[in-house]
Amino acid sequence: MKVAVVGSTGMVGQVMLKVLEERNFPVTELIPVASEKSVGKKVKYKQKEFTIVSMKDAIAAKPDIAIFSAGGSTSLEFAPLFAEVGTTVIDNSSAWRMDPDKKLIVPEINADVLTNEDKIIANPNCSTIQLVMVLGPLNKKYDLKRVIVSTYQSVTGTGKAAVDQLNGEISGNDAAKVYPYQIFKNALPHCDVFADDDYTKEEIKLMKEPKKILGDDTFNLTATAVRVPVQGGHSESVNIEFENEFELDEVRKILSETPGVVVMDDVKNNHYPMPLYSEGKDEVFVGRIRRDLSQPKTLNLWIVADNLRKGAATNAVQIAEYLVANNLV
Repeated sequence: MKVAVVGSTGMVGQVMLKVLEERNFPVTELIPVASEKSVGKKVKYKQKEFTIVSMKDAIAAKPDIAIFSAGGSTSLEFAPLFAEVGTTVIDNSSAWRMDPDKKLIVPEINADVLTNEDKIIANPNCSTIQLVMVLGPLNKKYDLKRVIVSTYQSVTGTGKAAVDQLNGEISGNDAAKVYPYQIFKNALPHCDVFADDDYTKEEIKLMKEPKKILGDDTFNLTATAVRVPVQGGHSESVNIEFENEFELDEVRKILSETPGVVVMDDVKNNHYPMPLYSEGKDEVFVGRIRRDLSQPKTLNLWIVADNLRKGAATNAVQIAEYLVANNLV
């Protein structure tokens, strides 16, 4: 099993290597790939050092799987070239997510749509992944009507430079600004760039991707995405209106029986999800489960997950695991 990790020196790429190792993915040959300036440098995997190679050399090696975390333009250019030599690409950028010919996959929710014809598979947006892990099973039971999501997103979602900005501001040292304002002691209602309709690209992803993953465009969804001075993971406040009535105990039972979801919902003992708790974990945590008292058939809840792991690296590796387990590569 030859596996290429494209973008192996980046924040998500490093976590991908870590997750591949932790989950003991059956790698027989690792091919780390990065930009031309990183070619020849080393990355560590399972206590060994591997030399970073160029994109051209990686394609020539014809890996079985290539996991991409190198940005949309890189994916658009090179993912098809890997696919042409028979490699199955799992892409973490936004490049292919809404392409009608490409599958957008959260393994616990919709991996069963994959076939061996799928040579470029899209990994969803980090905030989308944790959201659909909860929406998926509830939609099956109660039928979604409308979803309102507000996110509280970690600076790690922007990358290393954003973490450096936050840490620099905390320590009082100068750091290059990635955001238009300071992030320390602040909250920016500004994730990604603004589109013509005044929604950000992050919000647009959150409004479009869940419908594709769930294979259901009958419900409405709106989003507000906010960047907060946190490093551990993304949090989401979610209001869900259903077509059908629900019972809270049944909601908790459905979610607790969903693979990859952990219910933390004991407010009497201050037991609820927090990014501090989710950091370094692969599960999606849900709590503060309660009725919306302002209208019928409506639920409020709070979802937290590590955006670098389940929101990116772990989900990609889980897709690869599904492909191997089902002889699709």
